[in-house]
Amino acid sequence: MVRSLVLALTLAWAPLVSGVQPKPAVDPLKDSRQVLLVLTDGWDAVSGTMRRFERSSAAGPWQSVGPAVPVVVGRSGLAWGSGVASLPGPGPVKREGDGKSPAGVFRLSTAFGQTPDAPPGWQLPYRYLADEVECVDDVQSASYNRLTTRRGAARADWSSSEKMWQEPLYKWGVVVDHNAPPQVQPAGGSCIFLHIWKAPGRGTAGCTAMEESALTTTIAWLAPKPAPLLVQLPRAEYERLKTAWRLP
Repeated sequence: MVRSLVLALTLAWAPLVSGVQPKPAVDPLKDSRQVLLVLTDGWDAVSGTMRRFERSSAAGPWQSVGPAVPVVVGRSGLAWGSGVASLPGPGPVKREGDGKSPAGVFRLSTAFGQTPDAPPGWQLPYRYLADEVECVDDVQSASYNRLTTRRGAARADWSSSEKMWQEPLYKWGVVVDHNAPPQVQPAGGSCIFLHIWKAPGRGTAGCTAMEESALTTTIAWLAPKPAPLLVQLPRAEYERLKTAWRLP
């Protein structure tokens, strides 16, 4: 009995230990026709590039849109996050406060900004960051990893949050659905966005950031119907998973 259990555990963990590419149960891009592909040179790298890809149907080939854009990720690099695709191999795992951006595949659900109305032509649902909007990063709170207000929350039980209307880098942005409701893991990482960067090469607390014009061009391109996704990986992981995940 013990020997059988050990064998089963060994087989289950073999892909993580050996680096063998696992076969995903579901193509994580199967329902999407828009993808932002962010690649860095390694788990600890801060600078990277972002490219836009689209296709006419779920079975069609990916086509590149526009030029590659310089971006920065977390000041400590990347770590596997919680999104559309499950943990596919060895590497660090995203945790609250680690200064890492999530690696994997993530839905892009909502745009936001510090003006009441979205700029003309934007198609994603838009959240106005009025004076009370906070993103809760208190791991003990029932509102952890949510954009909310103290008046709007069932219980304002947090002691730590980002005051979204006060941060100039959040003039515009997009919510990255990492560790998203309804299956939020305490301390799994919170408040992950695409937003404006401070400077080239200067990492974030865990978001992906870029120059303002590149960000607004990207947001204007995104639309709900194509089910846009962020694919964010170190280059070596991208090469390992490209075929299995049918990546651009």
